[in-house]
Amino acid sequence: MSIARLAGVAAMAERYDGFILDLWGVVHDGQKPYPGALACMAHLRRQGKPLLLLSNAPRRAVDVLPHLAQMGVNGDHFDDLLTSGDLTRHAVETGSAKVASRHYFHLGPERDWRILEGLDCRKVATLDASDFVLCSGLFNDETEAPEDYRDVLAEARRLDLTMLCANPDLVVMRGPKVVPCAGLLAKAYEEQGGRVQYYGKPHLVAYEACLARLGLPAARLLAVGDTLRTDIRGANGAGIDSVLVTGGIHADDWNLEPGSLPDDGQIAAACQLWGATPTGIIASLRW
Repeated sequence: MSIARLAGVAAMAERYDGFILDLWGVVHDGQKPYPGALACMAHLRRQGKPLLLLSNAPRRAVDVLPHLAQMGVNGDHFDDLLTSGDLTRHAVETGSAKVASRHYFHLGPERDWRILEGLDCRKVATLDASDFVLCSGLFNDETEAPEDYRDVLAEARRLDLTMLCANPDLVVMRGPKVVPCAGLLAKAYEEQGGRVQYYGKPHLVAYEACLARLGLPAARLLAVGDTLRTDIRGANGAGIDSVLVTGGIHADDWNLEPGSLPDDGQIAAACQLWGATPTGIIASLRW
């Protein structure tokens, strides 16, 4: 296994015509951009390289953009934004989700409740009144844990409800904290025998949408992410080269000092564990 160890994106940039960038853990930490990230993005755009931000955020892009702008990430830094919330909405709207799109129970915080707004379906207050479950996360990921949802998931399973998972991530960075995501609830539901449909990375539907938006073949794209399970495995499955940012989700696993890279043994073990292999590794997104 030969994985390039990079000081910056510049070492590989000329090989590609476009870039797919993760948000949380790559561009920002949920509160502020990482040092050097915006400068790197601006440099790529000056070279005429389109940048598509692909996020497992369980909200529509239109609702993520104001949060990015508050952090100083705006249209000058990227060309397009696609979220797992967008993909979930599209699946319900087009019927590809294969659920009775009338009444749904939304398992997740109020900030995500606009995912299906305006479609021919209605959010209901109880599971027994719903046709399916839309899961975008915990109601309160600051005070609750997935274990708190055992009874809710058991009731959904008893009713044989399909769950649409609008964020396949297990955890995400929020400043220095790691907080649980919808993927953990979906995993627990599957373990109870529940049916789950996932929208977002690492599933191929997300990358097919990226290819369509960028108008570029997979071989001419580079994906940058901080998670082997979603970002890198998804790129692998779509035939897209990838770079793993090691200062994100996996940094604690490797006990890394800021700016350092895991050794060859650490990265090899992690790749084997998650069944994903990046083309290169980099400490953070920088030119």
